[in-house]
This record gives sequence, structure tokens and C-alpha cells, in this order.
Amino acid sequence: MSELRTLLSDTTEKVLANLPADEKSAWTQVNDSGLPNVMAQESDGGFGGGWEDAFIVLRASGYHATPIALGEAVAETKLKGANAESKFRTMALVRSCQMGGAMQGALDLSVQYVRERQQFGKPLASFQAIQQQLAVFAQEVAATTMAAAAACRAAERNDAIFEISCAKLRANMAVSTVTSVAHQVHGAMGFTAEYKLQRLTRLLWQWRSEFGNDRFWADKLGTLVAAGGPDGYWPLLCDSAA
Repeated sequence: MSELRTLLSDTTEKVLANLPADEKSAWTQVNDSGLPNVMAQESDGGFGGGWEDAFIVLRASGYHATPIALGEAVAETKLKGANAESKFRTMALVRSCQMGGAMQGALDLSVQYVRERQQFGKPLASFQAIQQQLAVFAQEVAATTMAAAAACRAAERNDAIFEISCAKLRANMAVSTVTSVAHQVHGAMGFTAEYKLQRLTRLLWQWRSEFGNDRFWADKLGTLVAAGGPDGYWPLLCDSAA
């Protein structure tokens, strides 16, 4: 990671980890930090970044279950003047990044909880069944995060419709496993209003249905692959990995 992106990451974490509960105050703090302008041109007072820079902010907003529409604010420069299809695709990418962050937040909470929670005189983390569940959980988080990151890289080159389709579908498909395991290992604790987990999992279920559900993106992905025929899939896949 470059020095500028390290600085962006550190700033994002400091700002979003300590947001006030009041929405107006939260917006003031976020706007003062300049995070919504991460993709705005420097001549307009922005960071002058691209989608890979936005990924840092969007993922963190999901991780901290940020109680304001930061994703929409970050994408605003890409939404201006765009047609309906492009706006829809852009917001699907935004949600994919945020979902990866929220899943990582739920995983971190779950790992911390099973290390601290004792059962039969031993931490829950020492039981093989718990370890296996968390391993599957971690796989889903990693796959979702990498798909979103790849889509952001592709969005710097083209419309990235193939990559965004993959990213949003992968994120949507991971929600059931991620939320189930997180609440299984937490038990009743995970549903309490004071505990952060329920905020993360509620957002994940909400975001899963926004800007294309599982069926929508599966159909879109299938259509793209079928349109290229038997000789078109490998070039399409290789181009997305470039």
C-alpha cells in the first residue's frame, strides 16, 4: 500500500471508529474529514482518488456499521450525469465493498467473543466445531472482500460489469453463512441492542437485497457469459484478473 493510501486508511479508521451517535454530528465529523470526497478531483477540494481508494473508505464504513449514507456520498461524483443503469451498477459496487467490511467486522467480533467466552472451563475457541465454523466464516469474508477489490480495480479501466456482477453476487451469497455463524457462536448476546453484531448483520441482510439480489446478478452474470459463447469465457475471465 502506498503512503497516500496508508494515510487514507489511517484517517478513515480514526474518523469512523469514533463517530457520534447523532446523525447530524456524525455527518459534520465525516464531512470535515473529507472522506466523502475521496474520488472528487483535487481542484474541487477532493482527494483525487479512484475506486481502489474508495474501496478503503467503503469497506471501513461497512466494518463500523456507519449510521449515515457514506456509500452514496462517496459515489456521488460517479453518479452525477450517469444513466440509470450506470448508477445502479455503481451502487452495486459500493454495496459489495461495504458488505465485505461488515462481514469482516462480524468476524472480528465473533473471534474475540469465542476467545473470551468460557464453556466447561475452556474458551469456546478451543472447541473444534467452533473453529470449523469460523474457518468457513473467514473463507466467505475473504472471497467477498477480494471480489469487491477486484471489481474496484476493474472499474478503473472500464464499466466492470462482469466484475461487479461477480462481486455483488458473491457478497449476496455469503450473507446467509456469515450471519448464521456469527449469531450461532454468540448466542443471545448477538441480538442485544447494545452489542454491535446485530447492527452489522441487519445491514448485511438489507444490503443483500439492494441494487440487485442473488437472482438478478446470477441472471446478469449468466447472460454475460452466454453472450461470449464457448470461446469468450476465458478471455473475459482473464481480462477481469488483469
